Amino acid sequence: MTPVPGDAPRSASHVYRAMRDFVRTADDTLPGKWEVTREGIVHDTRSPTGPHELTAARLRRRLEGVMPEEIVAHTGRPDVEMESEGIMRRPDIMVIAEADMEGQGSFDPRTLIAAVEIVSRSHPDDDWVTKLRDYPLIGVPAYAVFDPRTGEGAVFTDIHSTAEGPRYATRTDFVYGEDVTIADWTISTEGLPRYEARKGEQR
Repeated sequence: MTPVPGDAPRSASHVYRAMRDFVRTADDTLPGKWEVTREGIVHDTRSPTGPHELTAARLRRRLEGVMPEEIVAHTGRPDVEMESEGIMRRPDIMVIAEADMEGQGSFDPRTLIAAVEIVSRSHPDDDWVTKLRDYPLIGVPAYAVFDPRTGEGAVFTDIHSTAEGPRYATRTDFVYGEDVTIADWTISTEGLPRYEARKGEQR
């Protein structure tokens, strides 16, 4: 993941808009995943691996198997964006009502029921640290992390105010094989793939 120098303070929305416009142009022409945080533009140059994409596919099917018809587990575009905070993200899975997907442009992150991320093998801190800061800041009520490196994960809920800004108050850890509850729905984590161990890695 390559941070591109830049700063998007709340008072400099024009700087954020310039970064956002660049990202949207780059997204159509350059490989990788582009997002914007308070630190600037984040570019994940690596294509998602098979286990990453298979995890997303299985989680999506399992969630949609237990959710009401009007709620979807959406993957892909558009982004979720809060200009006032200088943040634009694209969760691997967005749990959202179909009605809130109508209209043009980015989704309002406050309409999401939950965001789900599958940890990148090469840049796990983006999911475990930076997004853990960004998602409560922009009002995503539940954030679930699945980590194919370790076969573990966590669900974060209950946004509350802190001296550093909004943060999740509750963390519920799980290991693959257990059931996990995301928002109002419980699904199995049986059979989720793991990344293959690299030479010298411990599982």
